[in-house]
Amino acid sequence: MSSLQSSFLPYYEDMNTSHLEDVFNIEKESYGYPWSKNIFYDCVSNNYLCRVMLINDNLIGYVISSIVQDECHIMNLCIQKEYRSLGYGRQLLNYLQQEVKNINCKLIFLECRPSNKSALKLYLSEGYNEIGIRKNYYPAVNGYEDAIMLAKYVQQK
Repeated sequence: MSSLQSSFLPYYEDMNTSHLEDVFNIEKESYGYPWSKNIFYDCVSNNYLCRVMLINDNLIGYVISSIVQDECHIMNLCIQKEYRSLGYGRQLLNYLQQEVKNINCKLIFLECRPSNKSALKLYLSEGYNEIGIRKNYYPAVNGYEDAIMLAKYVQQK
């Protein structure tokens, strides 16, 4: 455990409009094709499951999911660059998994770029399984990149 990781314990809040500037800045620095501010605003405004991860009142990560019946679809999970590879992505994912388990979701699924090796490694290590491929799903420099579809059953209480 690094000194940066051991010095700061994260906490979580519902994402609201006051978080959107920080969320958008993390998004812009993380992705070549970031979501727009309007997409984040729509998610917060339309009852998506939106959470932020903070350390000492500094927003370092976020997750946005949609819940339909007993399924959760992780749409966006991101950690600020300076806090990556320290276990915070895993902590945020585990927080979300516990939260959706508590609201009786049975299945969590998501899409991941094959080129995002660190995210793919995290999801596979957390018990997600590849269930398919979405062709030409993500915009990329030379057109589009496929998405690996992943899913995990959540054990109920």
